[in-house]
Amino acid sequence: MRRLAPYQTGLWLAEYVDIRCQLCRVYRSTAPSQLLSSHLSPDAPPIADSMLTDIYRGKVARYIHRHLSRGLLCAHCHHGITWLPKPFRVDIAAGSALGIQASTFYDYPIRQAIRAFKHDEDMSKLPLLLHAIRQLPRPHGCHHDNAVIVAMPTTPQRLVKRGFDPVSILAVQLSKHWQIPLWQGVRRIDHTVSQQGLTRAERLSNLNNAFVLTETPPVKRLLLFDDVATTGASLQALGRALYKPATNTASASSLPTNRYHLSAYALAHGSQYR
Repeated sequence: MRRLAPYQTGLWLAEYVDIRCQLCRVYRSTAPSQLLSSHLSPDAPPIADSMLTDIYRGKVARYIHRHLSRGLLCAHCHHGITWLPKPFRVDIAAGSALGIQASTFYDYPIRQAIRAFKHDEDMSKLPLLLHAIRQLPRPHGCHHDNAVIVAMPTTPQRLVKRGFDPVSILAVQLSKHWQIPLWQGVRRIDHTVSQQGLTRAERLSNLNNAFVLTETPPVKRLLLFDDVATTGASLQALGRALYKPATNTASASSLPTNRYHLSAYALAHGSQYR
């Protein structure tokens, strides 16, 4: 029997057992289907059962969803954080740009939750971040057979220092939500330093040749994911490495450089107050 990571048990308890909102702790949390319905116009068609079964599979999971699930946030807190930022683009090659879509703005309370999760390993913030990730629009036409999620890789040194990889944990949850597998065919080179506190020019310089492909991507659609896209420099560098696989892997030397369709997603970006 496969063992669950400690944070997975906490997420299960937060979503299916705890009836209080994970943010305000005052109001009852609201089921995801009800939150989704509130975004639809009165003339919109009803939510198809298939949309729910993409997340809750199997008879037991459907029973839990129908009878126990309360969601993670109340409707009031949900509407307070789910202001979807406008997508933005960064150049990855001549005549080619990478579109980046974030799930929410990098404002309170998301900013504080991300910092506590990343730097203090505060897993109590994970339910809030998971709720925000679920607001990302599913990539049109992507499914488990034609697309993979590429999480922003970290270095072994940072992994040892931090003790866990926050982006990978978030990417696993996004993979489960979209039912699209993760792919770990990119390695981050160790000489780069942390991006925090750097200007955009310094970020780009720091990330030159920071990523190397260790294998050929298995599908054409690559969905890049990072936790925070401050300027998009990290996703831009990763996109450049994936856009031209022939320069990184000998096995891909015969592949055209424009073979892959790239799009990028992040948990948070920018501020709605600027």
